[in-house]
Amino acid sequence: MALAMCPLCSDDEDIEVVRVLDDGRRVVKHRCGYAWEHGEAPAPKELPRTFDDLKARFPGPDDVTPGRLERAARLKAKYLATRPDFDARVAEYWARYQQIFSRDGLYGCDPRVLKDFANSDVGAHPGNQATFNSAWNAMGDAAAGESTRQTVEYLLYGPDDEPLEDRLQQLLAGTKPFAMTGFKEALLTRVLCVVQPERFLSILKYTTEAGGKREIARTVYGLELPAPESVNWTLGRLILWSNDLLHTLVGDGFANQQHSAAFLWWAKDQGDGLESA
Repeated sequence: MALAMCPLCSDDEDIEVVRVLDDGRRVVKHRCGYAWEHGEAPAPKELPRTFDDLKARFPGPDDVTPGRLERAARLKAKYLATRPDFDARVAEYWARYQQIFSRDGLYGCDPRVLKDFANSDVGAHPGNQATFNSAWNAMGDAAAGESTRQTVEYLLYGPDDEPLEDRLQQLLAGTKPFAMTGFKEALLTRVLCVVQPERFLSILKYTTEAGGKREIARTVYGLELPAPESVNWTLGRLILWSNDLLHTLVGDGFANQQHSAAFLWWAKDQGDGLESA
């Protein structure tokens, strides 16, 4: 703290401290009788941002420039002019797992069907699941199946006072003791894609070198989404909010969300003219 000096007398002698304020400043008094508050008040602390504050600050459709929207519309029209070629197995496979992941089906299924789901690329490819498979083999079918069931149950049917975004984050972070080792972002997102196919795009990673939702938002729509390591965000929230943003931006006209996701993957690689849009 700087040396106190009487603003009336310009004298720094015979100054006494009267009291110390709650913010650390001092009330001081000169021998002439003049008293004043000495020192600088600390900068106000930033209050933690709430769930709603963060969601309101997340980029939205209105943040996309008209040029980007216009170009995306042109790409969409071009893409939709081609008849989609869908794997005939997908609808049947996902319908089967919708039943398996239902409240009634989850605890009545053979544990192996849960392991099979983690290693299947029907409808959405989750990548290499070596960590999950190693944990499963070490635990055995019964224990691993129970852990996976509890993980899926908490994700889909957890407490109503815990938003889906935060339940997802808890499973990603491993803060729930029952969370199955290796059943992380790609597999958790794949579960959501199967159970709520009308909402979730089959893009299983938020960010990846090959291109996740964050990279697609940047290259197709010119939006810079928060980095997953940002202090005020969680990956669980970013995964869901980026999905909903892309779902809104991609719009109608597609056969299903897999068709929408396929368009976004394709549009991401149509690089000519993106920088000037």
